[in-house]
Amino acid sequence: MVGNEPTMPTVTFESPSGSIKKTIDAPKGGSLADLCDDHDAPIPFSCRSASCATCQVEVLEGGASLLPPEDEELDVLEAISAEPPRYRLACCAKIKPGGGTVRIRAQNEE
Repeated sequence: MVGNEPTMPTVTFESPSGSIKKTIDAPKGGSLADLCDDHDAPIPFSCRSASCATCQVEVLEGGASLLPPEDEELDVLEAISAEPPRYRLACCAKIKPGGGTVRIRAQNEE
C-alpha cells in the first residue's frame, strides 16, 4: 500500500521566545500534556487540571488538528481573556489522530 499509509500528526512546541523548538510525531494523536512529559517539550505546567493557566499556549498553526476545548478549559480561557482556537491549555488540549501539523508556543516561561 505504498502511498496510502496513514499520516500522523506532527507537533512543534516552542518556548515563549521561540529559541527552543521541539518537533514530535504523535502517531495516535493524544494529549499535549502527555507529549510534553514524554519528550521534555518547553511548555510549563503547574496544576495540570485547568485551573491555573500556566500551560497556556498560542496555536500558531494547525488548530484544526486539535479536538475542540471542553467546558473546563473554556472556563479558564475565558477567565484569562484568551480565546480559542488561537489560545489553548496544554493540560487539556488533545490532538486528533490522523495527519496534520500543529505548532504551538508557550505563553509562560518554565
